Amino acid sequence: MIFFSVLVCLILRLSGNVGAAPESALITSLPGFSGAFPSKHYSGYVTIDGKPSPKNLFYYFVSSERNPQLDPVVLWLNGGPGCSSFDGFVYEHGPFNFEVGNSTGTLPVLHLNPYSWSKVSSVIYLDSPAGVGFSYSENTSNYVNGDFQTASDTHTFLLKWFELFPEFVANPFYIAGESYAGIYVPTLASDVALGTKTGAKPIINFKGYMVGNGVSDPKFDGNALVPFAHGMALISDSMFEEAEAACNGNYHEPKDQKCSNILDEIDEALSGLNIYDILEPCFYGSAAKDDERKNTSSLPLSFKQLGATDKPFPVRKRIFGRAWPFHAPVRDGIVPSWPELVKRSGLSVPCMDNTLATIWLNNEAVRKAIHASPEAGEWTLCIDIAYTHDAGSMIKYHLNLTAQGYRALIFSGDHDMCVPYTGSEAWTRSLGYKVVDKWRSWQSNSQIAGYTQGYANDLTFLTVKGAGHTVPEYKPREALDFYSRWIEGRPI
Repeated sequence: MIFFSVLVCLILRLSGNVGAAPESALITSLPGFSGAFPSKHYSGYVTIDGKPSPKNLFYYFVSSERNPQLDPVVLWLNGGPGCSSFDGFVYEHGPFNFEVGNSTGTLPVLHLNPYSWSKVSSVIYLDSPAGVGFSYSENTSNYVNGDFQTASDTHTFLLKWFELFPEFVANPFYIAGESYAGIYVPTLASDVALGTKTGAKPIINFKGYMVGNGVSDPKFDGNALVPFAHGMALISDSMFEEAEAACNGNYHEPKDQKCSNILDEIDEALSGLNIYDILEPCFYGSAAKDDERKNTSSLPLSFKQLGATDKPFPVRKRIFGRAWPFHAPVRDGIVPSWPELVKRSGLSVPCMDNTLATIWLNNEAVRKAIHASPEAGEWTLCIDIAYTHDAGSMIKYHLNLTAQGYRALIFSGDHDMCVPYTGSEAWTRSLGYKVVDKWRSWQSNSQIAGYTQGYANDLTFLTVKGAGHTVPEYKPREALDFYSRWIEGRPI
């Protein structure tokens, strides 16, 4: 495969079909960072057709720090719907770690991230759909979107992006994302696969996709919470048994009041937990750390370090926009976002704070450095977007893609209560493929980091022990380990 990629690249270069990335998109420096970039960074806009006016989709591209000529190119999508992929860039697997400034409101200090996914691949961070992050249109009626329209627009973006960066068109290409990107990724992958069959140019060397803690199917997602809560000792045996008897395993569509009543009791028992990671408090910072030290000073060091991973800086306070109330899986129709729910019902937003990213990305010097247009307006992590889920269950998409030979990795932080691993494990098993790698542990840094099971048709399910909704944020070393192994075709 590597030999073939080298040969294709050589042929394209000799034929004159490979140019150079646009110099106008090159990033030469970033406020807050004083070192040398380990690879080339580019950012800017790709304009695609829209009615009544064009859509300008913003990307930030980090070329591989290892071998950009041969390493895979990966498109990263955050979910929401309506959340910027700078979520992944700033808080998860981007090239930098962000350290909070010395005083309130000051720019963060940027350090190189030893667990950036650009260590082994080139990564495109895309703000999608139009209206999200720095992507914009002159006419806001273009901000009404759905699954099919978003997939179509992103496919068009990719074709135009590879025209701008033709030297990467022969590289293996993967699509990745998390949360609502559990919808974005397979729908886009299907468009890319179809485009390859129908002769869309340039030909994208699409190889597979990966989804982390992603929504997929209303039945599997909706039935996942109760078994998860019981398995994690968050509800008692008697509550679980009562729910089983009253609901007959159908928790996403309670058929009578008895079932609804026990689900309400379970919701009450779970209220107050951090839905993104049940092990973590809702807020982080010096005060929380002080309280932690006071309460655990007598504990052995081994207990204090349970679940620890290499994180140079604390995990941020949790964000809104990528979750929805319990027992409300994504169904066909309008998808409510947390901003909308807050306005509509007065619900409080759980564990919310994205101050660091907001300060940095709304700084005038930063925006100029990354070529963000003033017309994009103020950057916010998640917007209240008019979005319709119109693609239905993702089960048929996964079946179709894996049957065509595209590789798939479905991974889950096993302490996420927003999209519990129990649902993802169940739907991957429901595809009916033969187990070719029985359930086993996998290791990172000589320690068990989670569990995995491999299926025929190159489908892999994997958990990350102790991780929450955004796996690379909670477990960066472990995330880079499974990511690099899978993307290189090595055993995890």
